[in-house]
Amino acid sequence: MTGAGRGAQAPRPTPDRMHAPLGFGLGLRPAHYAAILDSDPAVDWFEVITENYLVGGGRPLDFLDRIRARYPVVMHGVSLSIGSTAPLDLDYLAGVRALAARCEPAWVSDHLCWTGVHGLNLHDLLPLPYTAEALDHVAPRIERVQEFLGRPLVVENVSSYVAYADSAMSEWEFLSALVARTGCRLLLDVNNVYVSARNHGFEPRDFLDGVPAGAVQQFHLAGHLDLGTHVIDTHDAPVREEVWDLYAHALRRFGPVSTLLERDDHIPPLGELVAELDRARAIARVALSAAA
Repeated sequence: MTGAGRGAQAPRPTPDRMHAPLGFGLGLRPAHYAAILDSDPAVDWFEVITENYLVGGGRPLDFLDRIRARYPVVMHGVSLSIGSTAPLDLDYLAGVRALAARCEPAWVSDHLCWTGVHGLNLHDLLPLPYTAEALDHVAPRIERVQEFLGRPLVVENVSSYVAYADSAMSEWEFLSALVARTGCRLLLDVNNVYVSARNHGFEPRDFLDGVPAGAVQQFHLAGHLDLGTHVIDTHDAPVREEVWDLYAHALRRFGPVSTLLERDDHIPPLGELVAELDRARAIARVALSAAA
């Protein structure tokens, strides 16, 4: 799998089709702005948290513009709340569209979840019930967002700790049906698959094998906290061995998908994350060679 490479000219988006794999990327964090510009690290692309740049100007946008001039970026949101029963926030979507026009991301993603009710933001990514009724609710909302943004939406599976008694299908069956109905793409968070599998007692490879291979646009990798009886998605530690193993299975199943390493707390120096990203590269070389 190859990406844009260090300091390569960033490719322009292709919103009418699946974007070619970008390679191996990192989440763009303010702690690393200066180091990125000073060192041109061996990172193929960066993922930006959309909400951090929905501002009129200032330091974040200045750094984003400068880094975007050297590297491809994608936009990853946390506030769409696509599964909510509240009306879509068109002001928020207008901001997302304007930011996309400015930084020309390869794609725009958010989570398949709801984040609040009755105007109250719960500041969490809460799962949907996997029912026909929920599918009928969320599919038209995704279609409306795609129409508004003028591009496919990439939706991420969230980690979960509770399940709904009335769910009538698995999460992977729900995602597959959503892709078929809307043409959206999938951000497959491998760590979230593992976390949810442990918490709910299913086989994580069944999840990976159950979603349509051609719809997976991106992978996420991150760390978690294993408490024995349950697992918490923390994004504050290196990727664990069991997730690396699952990532290798995902590569054999889906091929050279763009891979993103996330760290949101206890953020180490940039060089440590680049070294961990190199492990993802090494695992991909072996897994893809075996699958060839």
